[in-house]
Amino acid sequence: MNTPARLGIFGLGLAAVFGAALGAGHLTGPVGAEEKPHTAHGGMEHQGHESALPGGLLVSDRGYTLTTVPDATGAFAFRIIGPNGRAVTAFDTQHDKRMHLIVVRRDLSGFRHVHPTMGADGTWRVASPLSGAGTYRAFADFKPTGADPLTLGIDTAVAGAATPRPLPAPAEIATVDGYTVTLIGTLAAGRTGRLDLAISRDGKPVTDLQPYLAAYGHLVALRQGDLAYLHVHPDGEPGDGKTKPGPTITFYAEAPSAGTYRLYLDFQHDGAVHTAEFTVVAGGPTGTGTSGDHQHHAG
Repeated sequence: MNTPARLGIFGLGLAAVFGAALGAGHLTGPVGAEEKPHTAHGGMEHQGHESALPGGLLVSDRGYTLTTVPDATGAFAFRIIGPNGRAVTAFDTQHDKRMHLIVVRRDLSGFRHVHPTMGADGTWRVASPLSGAGTYRAFADFKPTGADPLTLGIDTAVAGAATPRPLPAPAEIATVDGYTVTLIGTLAAGRTGRLDLAISRDGKPVTDLQPYLAAYGHLVALRQGDLAYLHVHPDGEPGDGKTKPGPTITFYAEAPSAGTYRLYLDFQHDGAVHTAEFTVVAGGPTGTGTSGDHQHHAG
């Protein structure tokens, strides 16, 4: 876990929270409280150099392509095809895993963060994270050995009648599985902001969060509309001698453009992973953002 580093994905890709101009803008991710560099996934800087688009908007980038594979068992299967036209089989571990798969419906509901396993032929498989009819966006967040980190995205559909769910209104408190998560801070375009997420249960602060994927919390931000993506990690890490296991997890983020984003916070407590969700509206460079309602999905 590193300290804030600038991303350029959907600006916050959540730049800790949110991406760039949702359609096509320069995105930046968690940056340190100005002087602290942070690590995030999906950001353009995270990927090694400036990119024209935020993370997750492309199915193919820098010679790598995400392709789904039919699977008779019903599992969600895919491969990463490399510049040589063959399935990539060498990946570096990032945050305890070689592959992070994020899946969400196009209306930003049904969020899942799962970790597939890879076969000898380079095919990744995981029990299907698709929950019901609808069109989903799947994001593969990975680092090929010897190359820069990448986040590629692809649409996949589940047949059947699907009614789009309206995005919950902005709010500063989310409840999930008996936990209350409060979002403190604002999100603005072109300006780095601090986002504190405080977790409590039964009215008492949770001070014994457990490390999950080498962090006390993981934040994914998706921009409404194009679903520009950013996977951000918090300031500090377990065992660094200064980061406390709750109740507050801090992120730094910059939105490259004004707009509406959905934030998903994964945290682990008492052996279970929980996901709190917020709707956030990022204002202009001098404006403020508001955060919002939630829905729960196990991470």
